[in-house]
Amino acid sequence: MSTEKEGFPPHEKTEYLEEDHVHHPLGRPASFKADDYVHPDQSVDFQEDKRSDNGNAQFNDEEFPPEEHQFTWRAAIVGSLLGCVVAASNLYVGLKIGWTFGASLWGAIFGFIILKPLSRLMGDSFGPRENATCQAAATTAGGLSTGFVTAIPALYRMGLMGEGHMPKDDVLTLVLWTTCAAFFGMFFAVPLRTHFVINQDLVFPTPRAAAETIRNLHKTGSKAAADAKKTALVMIISFFVAMAFVLLGNFIPGIFDTVHILYWIGHATSYLKMQHADQVWGWAFSFDFSFFGAGLMTPGSTVWSFMLGEFIAYGLAGPLMVDSGYLEGPRGFTEPRNGTAQSWFLWPGIALMVFTAFGELGVNGKSLWHGVTSGVQAARNLIRRLTKRSQLADSSNYVSKDPVPPHLQVPTLWWVSGLLVSGVFTIVLMAVDFKVPVYSTIIAIILSFMLAFVGLQASGETDINPTGSIGKVTQLVFSRFPGELAVVQKTNLMCANISASICSQAVDMVGDLKTGHLLNASPRSQFLAQMVGSVFAIAAAVPLFILYTEAYRCIVDASIKKCEFGLVAVVTWQSVCEILTTGGSVPRGSWITAIVFAFLAIANILIRIKLVPEKYRPYWINLNAVGLGMINPSPALALAMVIGWTGGRIWKRVNQMSHEKLMYSVAGGFISGVGVAGIIKALLVLGKVKDGSVQWACNSDIC
Repeated sequence: MSTEKEGFPPHEKTEYLEEDHVHHPLGRPASFKADDYVHPDQSVDFQEDKRSDNGNAQFNDEEFPPEEHQFTWRAAIVGSLLGCVVAASNLYVGLKIGWTFGASLWGAIFGFIILKPLSRLMGDSFGPRENATCQAAATTAGGLSTGFVTAIPALYRMGLMGEGHMPKDDVLTLVLWTTCAAFFGMFFAVPLRTHFVINQDLVFPTPRAAAETIRNLHKTGSKAAADAKKTALVMIISFFVAMAFVLLGNFIPGIFDTVHILYWIGHATSYLKMQHADQVWGWAFSFDFSFFGAGLMTPGSTVWSFMLGEFIAYGLAGPLMVDSGYLEGPRGFTEPRNGTAQSWFLWPGIALMVFTAFGELGVNGKSLWHGVTSGVQAARNLIRRLTKRSQLADSSNYVSKDPVPPHLQVPTLWWVSGLLVSGVFTIVLMAVDFKVPVYSTIIAIILSFMLAFVGLQASGETDINPTGSIGKVTQLVFSRFPGELAVVQKTNLMCANISASICSQAVDMVGDLKTGHLLNASPRSQFLAQMVGSVFAIAAAVPLFILYTEAYRCIVDASIKKCEFGLVAVVTWQSVCEILTTGGSVPRGSWITAIVFAFLAIANILIRIKLVPEKYRPYWINLNAVGLGMINPSPALALAMVIGWTGGRIWKRVNQMSHEKLMYSVAGGFISGVGVAGIIKALLVLGKVKDGSVQWACNSDIC
C-alpha cells in the first residue's frame, strides 16, 4: 500500500501490520466436530463422526495410533529451516505492502514431504503428531518479522536509532530485541490456550486447515487410504491452482490478480463515480485464494458482518463524508482536519474489536482467572523454592475442560519462570538500549496482555491478526507521556512494538496449539518445538533485515525518496507517531463514535448471551468482524471471503457429503498455495524479474 496501496496479500494466515481486519467466533459446521473434548490418548478419526448422547463426537484411535515420540529433533530442525524460508519472504512482503503470512501449512506439507521418506530410511515411523511438531517449529521460525517491517525501520527513518549508523552497526541491540520478542511472546501464549482453544473453542481457520492437511497426509487403511488419496489429490489441485493464479497475477495483474469490473463499466458508460468505487475505494474482484479458503471455513454471520463493516467505512459513510468535504480521502494518516476514512474509522473499529473481545472475556472469565491465579501461585512457589520454604497448595475447586492430561501439558513453572525472566530482560533492554523509561515498559507489557485477547479473538474467528490496530492503540496510549520529544517518540514506537510483537507471537503460538488440539498432540511437545523455532527465528530475522537495508538504504533513510519498497506499515507507524506526539489528535467525531461503539459492543454480547436463543446465536451479528471491516482499507478481501463462503454454501447444497469430506482440504490447498506463491514472488523480485509485464485490462490508473 505505498502509503496506501490497494494490493492483495500473498499470505496464509494474514497478519496486517498496517491495516487490520476483524471477524467473529467462527462456529463449526454442524457436521464437523473435530474440537469436541476427547481423551488425549485417543486419536481423532476424521473419517467417522459418531455422536454420543450429549452430542460430542466419539473418535476411534485405529487410524492414528499413539506416537511414542511427538517431539523429535529432526521435526523441530526441519520445521525451523522451512520457517526461515518463509521469514525471508515475510520480510520482503512486509516491507513492500505491510503484511505477512504464516508458515503452518507450509511447514505441515513440506515437513511431511521431507520427513516421511527420512523416517523410512531411519527405519521408524513419522506420525501426525510429530508432523504437528514440525509445523509448530515452522510457524515460530517464520513469524518473527513484525518489528522489522514496522517500528524498527521507523526509528531509523526518524533519526531515533543508530545515531547515523546503519542497522549493521546495531547488530547486538537488534539481536537482543528479537530475543525478547520471540521468547516473551511464546511464554505469554501458554496460559491463553485454555481460554481460546478449549473454552471458547474458536475455529482458527488456518490452524484448522493445517490440522486437516496433516490428518489427510497421514491417513492409512483401505477405505481411509482411498479417501486420503482423493482428499490429497483435491488438496494438491487446490494448492497448484491457487499458486498458479498468484504467479500469473504477478505478470498479468489485470486478469489473474485483480479484475477491475466496476472501473471498466464506469469507463465504458462515462460514469465517474462507478470508476471511483473501484479505482479510489478498492471495490474490485481479487483472485485471492487464501481468502476464498478462509471464506469456505468461516460462518456466514462472520463473513457478512465483516462485509458490513467494510461497506460502512468504504462503501457508504466514508464516500459520503469525503463528498461532503468532511474527510480528505479514502486512505492515509497525514492529512489535515478530520483525516481520511481509514484514519477516521480506525478508532471506532478498534473500539468494536477491543470491547467485543473483553466482553467475551468477561463471559468466559472464570478459566482465565484460574489461569492467572495459578500463574501467580507458581511464581510465589518458585520464590519459596529458592528460599527453601514450603510450597503453597492449590486450594481452588476449578475443574478444567481440557482433555490433555497434566503430564502432556506445559508445566506452569516453565512458562511462569520464562515469562518473568523474559519480562525483566525486556524491561532492562528497553531502558538501556532504547532509553525507554522502566514504568513505560511495564505499562506496555500489561497493555500487551490485554490487547493479546483482541488479536486472538480476531484471529480465532477470522484468521486475520490485527497487529497494526494493536500497535495503534498502544501508540495512542503513549502519545502524551512526559519527556523530551525524542524520548517520547522512541517510547511511543517501541512500546507499540512490544504490543504488536507479543500479539503476533501469541497468535501464532496459540494457533499452533489449536492445530495440536485437533490432532490430540502434546502441548508440551509443541512448546519445545516453538523453543527451537524461536532460536532459528532470531538467527534468521536480524541478518535478513541487515541484508535488505544494505541493499535498499531507503528502508531506513527517509531522505531517499525513490524506494523499491512501499514501506506501507513503516510510513504509517512513523506518521501516527509524529501526529500523536507533536500535537495531533483523534478527530472529535471519531472518538465520540468510538465511545458509542464501545457501549454497543458490550450490549451486543449481553443481548446475544442473555436474550437470543442458543439456536439463533450462530446467525447473530458479529461486531468484532464489523470493526475489522471498518479498519481494513481493502474491500476486495471482504469480497473474496464472501465469494468463498457463497461457493461453499452452493457446494454443500449440491453435494453435502463431498462438502463435508473435501471442504477443509480445498481451503487448506488454497491457503498454502498462496503462501508458497508469495515466497516464489519474493525470490522473483530479489532476482529482479520484472512484474506486471502484460498490461491486459490494466492502465496507469488501476495497475
